Amino acid sequence: MTLAMTINILTLFPNYFDSTLKESILGRAQESNKISINVINIRDYSTDKHQTADDRPFGGGPGMVMKIEPIFNALQELGIKKGQVNSKIILTSAKGPAFNQQIATGYAQLDNLTIICGHYEGVDERVVEHLIDEEIRVGDYVLTGGEPAANIIVDAVTRLIPGVLGNDQSNKDESHSRPGQFTHPQYTRPEVFNNWSIPKVLLSGDHQKINTWREEHSTK
Repeated sequence: MTLAMTINILTLFPNYFDSTLKESILGRAQESNKISINVINIRDYSTDKHQTADDRPFGGGPGMVMKIEPIFNALQELGIKKGQVNSKIILTSAKGPAFNQQIATGYAQLDNLTIICGHYEGVDERVVEHLIDEEIRVGDYVLTGGEPAANIIVDAVTRLIPGVLGNDQSNKDESHSRPGQFTHPQYTRPEVFNNWSIPKVLLSGDHQKINTWREEHSTK
């Protein structure tokens, strides 16, 4: 079976991903070789015996900044660099454009996606200038690190890879498949619960009426 995609996650905290990447759809996608996910410890590529991956910022200021050398070395060993065809290197960063379904769809077409998890007060700006294709943020809020953001990106991208969900139509009709559109309300058994009934049209068996109802009740 041909492997659809490889995702590399460069992080200072690889144990963060021990369970999240093995559960549910992400776990099954890896088991079926739809996707390969490599979690890489940035500290393994440090240049000193203490595996230092951060240092104080030049010019002073609070906190620490992630160093460029370990990130550069990790990318070198992976054999990837910015600007390669069918490949992207992204950095989770509060400065980047907001991640959305359209960006996820573009990432899902790649052969290789590498995510560098930002941390502390940020990353040496030379990483942005020379090593990555783009910065991405997952929302207008501050996280303790890029690991939660990487999880979100991997989840959103993986489910768009053909065959991962089993029914590819699922991706076409769901929320955000078109900008600003949310899926219609969903109901399941029992038909009546606590005197709350489902819309009768859903029991009609008339697919044209059901589709019309769903279109009318989709949020745009």
